Amino acid sequence: MSTSALHIRLFSLLAMLATAAGATHSLAAESEWVHPGPNGKLVYKTTPSGDRIMDFSFAGYMGGGVALPSVPVKQTVKPSGGEDDTAMIQTAIDAVSAMPPENGFRGAVLLASGMFPCSRTITISASGVVLRGSGNQGAARSTIKMRGRPHLAIAVRAPGGRREDQTDGFSAAQTVIADAYVPSGSLSFTVVDITGFAVGDTIAIRRPVTQTWIKFMQMDDLVRDGRPQTWIRAGTATTTERRIAAIKDKTITLDVPLSDSFDARYLNPPGTAVVKMRAPLRVSQVGIEDLHIESPPQAIPHTQPHFTALRITGENCWARDVLIEETMNSVAVGGRHITLQRVTVNRKALHQGSSRPAEFAPNASDVLLDRCSSTADNVWYVATGGGQAGPIVLLNCTFNGNGRAESHQRWSTGTLYDNCQVPGGGIELRNRGAMGSGHGWSMGWGVVWNCTAKDYIVQNPPGAVNWLIGSIGQNKLAPRPFGSRANLPEGIIDSHGVPVTPRSLYLSQLAQRLGPQAVKNIGY
Repeated sequence: MSTSALHIRLFSLLAMLATAAGATHSLAAESEWVHPGPNGKLVYKTTPSGDRIMDFSFAGYMGGGVALPSVPVKQTVKPSGGEDDTAMIQTAIDAVSAMPPENGFRGAVLLASGMFPCSRTITISASGVVLRGSGNQGAARSTIKMRGRPHLAIAVRAPGGRREDQTDGFSAAQTVIADAYVPSGSLSFTVVDITGFAVGDTIAIRRPVTQTWIKFMQMDDLVRDGRPQTWIRAGTATTTERRIAAIKDKTITLDVPLSDSFDARYLNPPGTAVVKMRAPLRVSQVGIEDLHIESPPQAIPHTQPHFTALRITGENCWARDVLIEETMNSVAVGGRHITLQRVTVNRKALHQGSSRPAEFAPNASDVLLDRCSSTADNVWYVATGGGQAGPIVLLNCTFNGNGRAESHQRWSTGTLYDNCQVPGGGIELRNRGAMGSGHGWSMGWGVVWNCTAKDYIVQNPPGAVNWLIGSIGQNKLAPRPFGSRANLPEGIIDSHGVPVTPRSLYLSQLAQRLGPQAVKNIGY
């Protein structure tokens, strides 16, 4: 295909995406920060320092744009009719886990239609294993009925010991970033010494937390109830995990762009370390599918023992078409390249207390929440923990009730809310001050794109940007909590109240990077 023909196809796809994803408003505007150029390719504006809205399209299973697999069934489990089916399900999972993998997969355990009472956690700790129900609604659905003492329904995590594909040939290497400034959104940087590094290495980019940076961020004077609060302790570091895609001279190119900036003025000494690391102990190619999880109603504070639903820590894992009812702090993920697709959390029992549970906790890098939803009051629909490095993407998600979706604490970076609906609540990228235990600046380089919410609090941290673009709902100013200071600077507000083209930033970035088929692969 000629270059001009490819540009025409790409432009047509971007135009199609501009009317997709349930658009209910005409797209009469373009963002100055990202918009389609004359040749159909996205054009990005940068800050004076070179920062840009990052390419979020690397989020999701296998780095984005790859269809979730259909894994053959190797074991089928039927409800026993007894009081506890945990052991029966676990035995089937363990049997499939012991099978040799074929093309990365061992097989699926199929739960037949019906009710499976479970009083303990079901655990998947081998790669290539899928737990699949027969449906999450109607007469055919498979229900994990949680009972007994509060517990987690399903855990996906590696066992102790070494990963199957880990070898003894590892040799350590460490260097320091040489650039005076690395902009957010960058794919590469220069280091002082490349010795010991090779293409394919997993690296940790350790951004030091210096007293100079803490003071620059105005996080050195947090006080609550007369007591000093610590945002992030000086002498620690925030870590971004990446793989080396290319090396030229002393320049390292990464597999996924950086979600944060690195300014040597505030990070030296000791400077930002780049450390070759062993591949983390994670399971991969594990899925949870077509399942209903239900716990007893929990009208209690989340500080008390409670039932939770899913914990997935792995790489290239997924959950899809899972309906979860009445659990609390329901879904949390860790690792890299995780997709949650059409995962729904509903709660009728009202959570008690001012501190709220997080129904989705996307504490992973390269994670995609696609068409997920929650209906509940007095919750965080979404909340990131401290130091999480994006891309973290919420695409076409819907949250009903009076809750909030927010970056929760301590400098996470690179979250995108893309066409999300929060009609009775809000979305926040803000300074939380001394809330919690000194949560402070919770997000940098975050984007709210073509969303609809009751209200937003989007603020600009020192030396960083958060964007509110093409979104509908009240934009609120706010001071730092537990203080008497003036309202903090608002983020960059672009085309407020008027949606922009492209309708979906994530899907358009995905189409540009990998082509139209990548968008079709994930169901668009």
